Amino acid sequence: MDENTFWQFVDECRPEGPDPDAEGLADALVGRLVGEPVSVVVGFAEQLAWALYRLDRKEFGDDLSGDGFLYTRAAVVAEGRDVYEAVLQDPARFVPYATRLVWAEPLLYVPDLAYERITGREWDRATRYSYETGSNAEGWRREG
Repeated sequence: MDENTFWQFVDECRPEGPDPDAEGLADALVGRLVGEPVSVVVGFAEQLAWALYRLDRKEFGDDLSGDGFLYTRAAVVAEGRDVYEAVLQDPARFVPYATRLVWAEPLLYVPDLAYERITGREWDRATRYSYETGSNAEGWRREG
């Protein structure tokens, strides 16, 4: 799955109304992915990890707990590509997510749930990029 397809899935599955914690988005994405081959689920997992990894930077998460920062980054991804790209370009746009503790933890489990529904087995997976807080060493490099 390429980056454009990933964002297309997110946009197609995002509910029209309020979606606290992105539960509606996560459910819709799982449903969408279940109709695809496992390779698409793997590609979705890779693109999600890459998107979260790119947001794993000191200027976004220096004052947040590890889990809180991860869930807040997921909330930015859940908003779609336009918001995501705007946050990458201007870290000030991340502040409302961090200060209001806008979280989207369910988004993290989408690939695993889809995989399990397709195969009937739990997925012991690893992605090329880790999205755990602090994994992007370049993004956390201290100046000076």
